[in-house]
Amino acid sequence: MRPTSIDDVVGQQHLVGKNKIIRRMVQAKRLSSMILYGPPGIGKTSIASAIAGSTKYAFRKLNAATDTKKDLQIVAEEAKMSGTVILLLDEIHRLDKTKQDFLLPLLESGSIILIGATTENPYINISPAIRSRVQIFELKPLEPEDLKQAVKRALNDKENGLGAYKVQMDENALNLLVNSTNGDLRSILNGLELSVLSTEPDDEDMIHITLQVIEESVQKKAISADKNGDSHYDVISAFQKSIRGSDPNAALLYLARLLEAGELTTAIRRLLVCAYEDVGLANPQACQRAVQAAQVAQMVGLPEARIPLADAVIDLCLCPKSNTGIQAIDAAMEDVRNGHAGMISDDLKDAHYKGAAKLGHGVGYKFPHDYPNDWVEQQYLPDNLVNRKYYQPKETGKYEQALKIRLQQLNNLKKNSKRS
Repeated sequence: MRPTSIDDVVGQQHLVGKNKIIRRMVQAKRLSSMILYGPPGIGKTSIASAIAGSTKYAFRKLNAATDTKKDLQIVAEEAKMSGTVILLLDEIHRLDKTKQDFLLPLLESGSIILIGATTENPYINISPAIRSRVQIFELKPLEPEDLKQAVKRALNDKENGLGAYKVQMDENALNLLVNSTNGDLRSILNGLELSVLSTEPDDEDMIHITLQVIEESVQKKAISADKNGDSHYDVISAFQKSIRGSDPNAALLYLARLLEAGELTTAIRRLLVCAYEDVGLANPQACQRAVQAAQVAQMVGLPEARIPLADAVIDLCLCPKSNTGIQAIDAAMEDVRNGHAGMISDDLKDAHYKGAAKLGHGVGYKFPHDYPNDWVEQQYLPDNLVNRKYYQPKETGKYEQALKIRLQQLNNLKKNSKRS
């Protein structure tokens, strides 16, 4: 069922639809090397095959991890003899330097049109030398309607699909099939083929694919949260953003994805980051509860760890939010990085050692506990930052409201001290 023209590609209309970039390249016969990246089974090889079929160029397929430099040389010789060759190089993120150095001049000359396929983010996992010579296109997960279209096409195609069989598929069976593999069309077609070929026809030679048949034919797909792939970071990102956005249902879903993938340590670490980055001073007690939940989760392990973590996720989601802590420290670090840290005044310098007074260190320092309310007017910031205010309190929780009131009181004391 691999497409032989751009018109046969399922989904990816942002690349192969009318007036979109890959279709325009094919129609103009002005191909350039590219990298296609995205999850497994959503059309990377299919698009490469369709490009080759639409342009009538020779099409060869190699794997960057398992095929050798000699295999690349064979393709290069073919390109030299017969003209342009389209080379689909699977797992291009695993291309070693020797093969890369061999490929680079071929890409420069245009004798090989490289279509690299990878599940890894090319901006992270592919060398700059390759990236600078290709265009990078991200493939999107296929929508259920795209998947249904592909299944129906396979059932009707007598030459390449299952059209030679009389198949009747229940709607609920079709829905389960297209929703059972996280959008992996290759797995869906494998499951479809297995279900058709393993089901006995009735007296009229009709093969009836029921919900039970699909349940038996399609194995549960492992959660996609591998440590080296985009999905791992996407799930973590969605997890924190859902907590920050106060959506407990979404946050619990992404927590479940991490836990089902065995990512207990990652879930705990991200939960603690969320607590102090996004709730912070709006509810410090919730941050402490998150720490306790994380400790319990580590002690009991999975599957029981899911319980304290779920409690903490719900708690953090429904807390008032404040990011004033991270904003304050980031603003201070920005000044430091930009060389604006300034000089520490002599009165604030360390004075615990003998001879400090001769250097003027600690001289003139006022000890706040010797004054009423344990406070005395004194400059702590360097002269160049004397009016800088890193901490800007919010009023999203009772605790930070109290901090704001205290800060206002201190500011009033400063004003009154300067008047007197």
